[in-house]
Amino acid sequence: MKKLLFIAAIFVAGPIFAQNTPQSLIDNFFKTYETNPGQAVRDLYQTNVWTSRVKDQIDNLVNTVNGLTEDYIGKYYGFELITIRRLSDSFALYSYLVRYDRQPVRFIFEFYKPNDKWVLYAFKLDDKVNSELEEAAKVYNLNLSN
Repeated sequence: MKKLLFIAAIFVAGPIFAQNTPQSLIDNFFKTYETNPGQAVRDLYQTNVWTSRVKDQIDNLVNTVNGLTEDYIGKYYGFELITIRRLSDSFALYSYLVRYDRQPVRFIFEFYKPNDKWVLYAFKLDDKVNSELEEAAKVYNLNLSN
């Protein structure tokens, strides 16, 4: 009986430990986002106990993502990774393009690992990704050396 409980505990604990990577937190976010965007944001912020101090800002983000309705921005089609940047083994940024009918929206996730667990450090969204792409295509940003 003890052996069976130990084996069961391994199967239950395995997914819990596997979920503590930035990518698994993002995967969970987008899975929830499909049906409940506001809850996806709240779940993401629950990874960090310090975010209770910025409840108003979280509520504003929840209202923003809940406002991305079909009437406003069109149908949601999914997401694509733009880039991943790591400052160190303990700090990482993930940028995603979220596809809607009317226009893309960029979601930026920043994660921090102060000890042994990844937590959300910051979450941002904007609809200005096209401006940055246009800026990057300007001549003074191109490498024109022969």
